Amino acid sequence: MRLPDGLVAVVKRDCPTCVLVEPVLRQLGAAVWCQDDAAWFPGDDTELELSYRLGIETVPTLLRVQDGAETARVVGWSREQWEQLTGVAGLGAELPEHRPGCGSLSVDPFRVDALEARYGASGLTSRRVELADLEDEHEAMFDRGWTDGLPVVPPTPERVLRMLRGTTRDPAEVIALVPPDLVECTVEKVAVNAVMAGCLPEYLPVVLAALEAASAEEFALHGLLATTYFSGPVVIVNGPVAGRIGMNSGVNAFGQGNRANATIGRALQLVVRNVGGGRPGEVDRATMGNPGKFTFCFAEREETSPFRPLAADRGVPGDAVTVFAGSGVQPVVDQLSRDPESLARTFAACLRVNAHPKLPMAFDAMLVVSPEHGRVFREAGWDRARLLAELEGLLALPAAELVRGADGMAEGLPGPVEGTVPKFRPGGLLIASAGGDAGLFSAIVGGWVAGATGSVPVTREVRA
Repeated sequence: MRLPDGLVAVVKRDCPTCVLVEPVLRQLGAAVWCQDDAAWFPGDDTELELSYRLGIETVPTLLRVQDGAETARVVGWSREQWEQLTGVAGLGAELPEHRPGCGSLSVDPFRVDALEARYGASGLTSRRVELADLEDEHEAMFDRGWTDGLPVVPPTPERVLRMLRGTTRDPAEVIALVPPDLVECTVEKVAVNAVMAGCLPEYLPVVLAALEAASAEEFALHGLLATTYFSGPVVIVNGPVAGRIGMNSGVNAFGQGNRANATIGRALQLVVRNVGGGRPGEVDRATMGNPGKFTFCFAEREETSPFRPLAADRGVPGDAVTVFAGSGVQPVVDQLSRDPESLARTFAACLRVNAHPKLPMAFDAMLVVSPEHGRVFREAGWDRARLLAELEGLLALPAAELVRGADGMAEGLPGPVEGTVPKFRPGGLLIASAGGDAGLFSAIVGGWVAGATGSVPVTREVRA
């Protein structure tokens, strides 16, 4: 858009200072563009294109233009400055010496994303899909296979730009090669799916960290998708970021009702589906699956935990996520144990049946200790390492009970096996803390195939 040479002003009628200087602008014969009333002055900028391209932050703004280019500007009303810019003395003699202006509509937070998408160099490179006039946008996304079976938020350019404001990372930065198709996934692509999932911009750094962790080779996301087992990625968040974005680590931590928990896990799943190609019935071959494959994300309850934060114990202090290949939730009930030894025995008995009581070292698990159970360990001075050591001893299983045919069950280890066998591989049992204040219940989140033949939990730092 080429500006006319001479004096150019940008105003809005809903600004007392703009109304105040109207006689001066008419006296100067300036080319005046109005943001909110096309009938007030000949220049119509109600679409805000001129204001956006000129970077107008305050109205009135008076500019001098020469050969189509701005050479000077004054913001607000100041008789001295206006006289210097115009070279005309005695302007607005009846007006006060100065008055501040008003905020330009082009910097209105509710408009700026739409203006950038329409007029700016947004830098968005994602393919744009034009829908027919009579096509319902929500049904169109279902029809194109972009959803997880629930409605998603249409990822308009404005919404994607707003989402990208949640991180300082370059939208073109490749975050990961996303399984199963090993497609390069940029920050922008993650932002698109975060919009669809219903995330707020401040959630985006957590989603990015979760994707980095889930795409790590050792997490084996391709295998996790292709297996006929139940499991999918579970995201555990540590650090101050959980509080800043309003995550739930307390009552109903695994359940519905918290936007951050629900949408961060969902965004990860949508990226895997829409970028990586991990669709149920195609690469995703789960016999039954589990509801957590919509979303399974929670924050660790660090303030009441008897343990150090999970991520810190895994070498990443502060803001971090850990992804775990989880298959569902198994309740643990113990309302009578008041000492850590007794409670540990309850946990061990429940952990023994993880996947199958006769399959040791085959499947990982995560034990999530509630605050009431956690108090038993805290008061006894037990940390995570102490509890793990106790469980390891309790879960050294007699080999004779594990062989095929024992107890009348064909499932089990091929014999002969002697001595004892640990239930979990080294590092195959995670312990976290979450839940509401009331309730002598904890939970076991069963895992997938353990170690090198399956998935290893991965922890990554959350970067702004």
